[in-house]
Amino acid sequence: MQRVRAPGTRGDPERLPGRRALLAGVGATAGLLLLGCRGDPVDVRDQAAIAAGGSRGYAGPAIDLAFWTGFTGGDRPPMERLIERFNREHDNITVRMSVTRWGDFYQKLPAAVDSGNGPDVAVMHADQLATAAVHRTILPLDEVTDALGLGAGDFSRTLWDAGVYRGRRYGIPLDVHPLGLYYNRAVLADAGLGDTALPRSRRDYMAVLEQLKRRGIQGSWVSPVLFTGGLMFQSLLWQAGGELFSEDGARATFNSEAGVEALGFMLELIQRGYSPRDVGQDADSIAFTNNRNAFLWNGIWMINVYRAIPGLEWGVLPVPTIGAQRAVWGNSHNLVLPRQPSSGQGRLEASVVFVDWLSRHSLEWAKAGMVPARREARESAAFRRMTEQAIFAEQIPVVRFPPAIAGIDSVRASTLDLAVNEAVLLRSAPREALNRAAREADALLSDNLRKFRRAL
Repeated sequence: MQRVRAPGTRGDPERLPGRRALLAGVGATAGLLLLGCRGDPVDVRDQAAIAAGGSRGYAGPAIDLAFWTGFTGGDRPPMERLIERFNREHDNITVRMSVTRWGDFYQKLPAAVDSGNGPDVAVMHADQLATAAVHRTILPLDEVTDALGLGAGDFSRTLWDAGVYRGRRYGIPLDVHPLGLYYNRAVLADAGLGDTALPRSRRDYMAVLEQLKRRGIQGSWVSPVLFTGGLMFQSLLWQAGGELFSEDGARATFNSEAGVEALGFMLELIQRGYSPRDVGQDADSIAFTNNRNAFLWNGIWMINVYRAIPGLEWGVLPVPTIGAQRAVWGNSHNLVLPRQPSSGQGRLEASVVFVDWLSRHSLEWAKAGMVPARREARESAAFRRMTEQAIFAEQIPVVRFPPAIAGIDSVRASTLDLAVNEAVLLRSAPREALNRAAREADALLSDNLRKFRRAL
């Protein structure tokens, strides 16, 4: 999950521009797909029913399964160790992981599936499931999870519901990775502040930043790019009671008073001198590692990055409650079954054996700097000893995911992300930037509704 260019840089390139290519249609109708020279017509519902047989295990001949992920950084070794263990424990199933940068992954996967050369199992972010579902890149998993006896009680209602689109399940959550508030202990100590000054509310946050400013420290750098300024905005929007889009995906709602309030708070940090202007990509994190920035809104994926920096004294908290209610942006890696070129009963059953095993062994995955999705893993003594991950896990009840709307990632990237960028760079007032972005988003959403109306 990492994209480390320098110490302290972002750890999760989930939102690279190339992912917009995922919006290309595949010309599917009803539940039936024709795969040309690759084989017979395939019904995704039939494949899903066959896959459910994997809940009873796989007793067929030796088989190799292709497993595709975007785990290119520090999250790769923990997954490789899990796969090695699975392969040792299963004589007739060998899993081979192929790793591609997330930006390339979301272009490569649908094209590979359409040509009949896709993987048997893959990992996708929760906010990509809807788009993959309408393109029939992945199978519905309701029968699989029913056969495995999985439900919200095994995870959390928020995590479980994030895998559903139009009433059908498409993903099994492996983890949750929200934002948190990282703090630099050395910077706070230099300003005469200790852990008792750590902020939980807007009032606390502003008071600490003012004390830091008096010591010549700009304590909360605001990024104009998605990582992490855009994710900070989404958290603040939800805290203020707003929503990104209407529930039916027909219009943008991020330009509400809640949106203006959220973006206004980010600008206030700059205007009061708590943040420099024109913060460059990753400059907020680099300043944090160089003891020049006290607080950083960033994702859980930075835990292992900061642990690896000698001498860096840091800790993490849940993000402060700036608005009227607690809320924080989050996303989740989900295990999915891509559509296959033919029914392939053995492959589908073996794939479910692997998915089930990986889900049940997600505690090991927490070492990648994640919060495991399985409740039993989160409640274990071993996980509670993972101090930073356990703090992030406290936020699960208030984690908010982007809405399950097909094509929404591309709409957000080309409208809202640009509005946040313009406002944070002081090129447009918050209301002006958000209103312009909302008008553009509405046109794109209208196109989406026409494009995807008959899908599924």
